[in-house]
Amino acid sequence: MSAVTTPTATPRASGWITLLVLFGITSTIEAFTVAHVFRFLPLYLGNVHVPPAEVPAWTGYLNAAFFLFGLPLVPFWGVWSERYGRIPIIARSAFVEMVVFTVLWLAQNRWQAAFGLVLVGFQLGNTGVMLTALRAVTPQGRVGFAISLFGVTPSLGFALGPAAGGWLVDHGVLNLHSLFAFDAAISLAAGVMLLAFAREGKRAPGPSGSATRLALDALRLALTGRVTLIVFGVFGLAYFAQQIANPFLPLLVLRLVGSTSGAAGQIGIVFGASALLGALLSPLAGAAGDRFGFRPLLAGACVLAAASLGELALAPNLVWLTVGAVFLGAATATAISMVFAILATAVPEERRATTLNFVLLPIYLSSVAGAIVGALLVREGLNTVLWTGAAISLIAALLTTRLPSADRATAL
Repeated sequence: MSAVTTPTATPRASGWITLLVLFGITSTIEAFTVAHVFRFLPLYLGNVHVPPAEVPAWTGYLNAAFFLFGLPLVPFWGVWSERYGRIPIIARSAFVEMVVFTVLWLAQNRWQAAFGLVLVGFQLGNTGVMLTALRAVTPQGRVGFAISLFGVTPSLGFALGPAAGGWLVDHGVLNLHSLFAFDAAISLAAGVMLLAFAREGKRAPGPSGSATRLALDALRLALTGRVTLIVFGVFGLAYFAQQIANPFLPLLVLRLVGSTSGAAGQIGIVFGASALLGALLSPLAGAAGDRFGFRPLLAGACVLAAASLGELALAPNLVWLTVGAVFLGAATATAISMVFAILATAVPEERRATTLNFVLLPIYLSSVAGAIVGALLVREGLNTVLWTGAAISLIAALLTTRLPSADRATAL
């Protein structure tokens, strides 16, 4: 009597709407929690006994550390996601964030806090994997819609994070340490949610060969296309201009209001409003790009960023500071939307998935370089940082003329 073999059930893949919702929640939580680090770091450093005179420089160097130590692993996450599954690699980011925020919650001095912030780098690499996974299951006619909706979620998190965190701290519900404990808890929940509800279905066999060789091959494939190199170059310079100034923007609020008990709430209002406008403008920027061209809008975003940084340097009060931050948020959202759109339409199909895995690489590199340069410049004053960023943003606007037009890009 022959043995009867029971077929192994193949897990059913999650639909594109399910993945869009799960990835959207994850991305929003990530931005919500990371925004607390970006916007409240100067206040937090005072709580871990950094002398006030050293806070600006430490703010810059720690912002660089966010990305520096995890940057070498960025090419590997795409390879490992194909070999071991995209969902575990995405969930890994949430669990790393949980560890980071736990360390910040418990830290009692600057060195313990610095150790926690260094670990942020190992969270990198999840956005490209989410975009790749979402594109893989989304019907052809819904790809642009799905990606544009997903693109709103980081700006939404960066809007809600400072506003909610500032309110909680100013009203005595939490302090800056316990705020990070809350962040650790919701990061853990995001990771568990992904593992529990997101399903890839049957996967093709992972690529053979060493992970190092595969990662280098993927990096080479993404960075050897002419269109990709030009887009990444312009985007990197534009983001570098903003990242020279971005870590120090909360210090502009403190310059106006001082380190009062209401400073966290003021920071939350100013930068929550700017990020919220960015979230609202992201889909509108995509529609405008379809009508007027992605390259002109990217150039316009760079010019708007330069003007906003100059206005921030001259802002005499919180009202004008908020106006400048709002326009800077609009410029950032527009630039990112235009870069995503250019890559989605101009990069050849055979390179597109690999390129999407590296879509945030210019941001990572520019964040490291910008924060270090900013930390050196801020010793000469906050306005030196802002005017330098404005000048570089104008150079980026000029370089957008090197981008191919839509018809030329299709042929490249």
